Amino acid sequence: QVQLVESGGGLVQPGGSLRLSCAASGFTFGSYLMKWSRQAPGKERELVASISVYSRTINYADSVKGRFTISRDNVKKTVYLQMKSLKPEDTAVYYCNAVSAENAYWGQGTQVTVSS
Repeated sequence: QVQLVESGGGLVQPGGSLRLSCAASGFTFGSYLMKWSRQAPGKERELVASISVYSRTINYADSVKGRFTISRDNVKKTVYLQMKSLKPEDTAVYYCNAVSAENAYWGQGTQVTVSS
């Protein structure tokens, strides 16, 4: 059974930090590109960051560059998103996504709310 389980979301004040985790099981994690996406109220889904199988290629949306860091641990089968200097506009449901040439899997998302 394929599972992607996000955790670490919550309420944080502007300027604060959160670390999201996505634990994978039921597939060969080390063969998949991993992504974090988000969807805010009234906005389309946005790709936040992606990381290749061996972490050699990492990409970020312009809106989060310099503030967010994506990483992965292929032994623990977990992908992380370290978020710093959070802004109200970062408020969204954050999803992790695993992609290969043949398959794509999604987690159920975790809510991040940045508010004072």
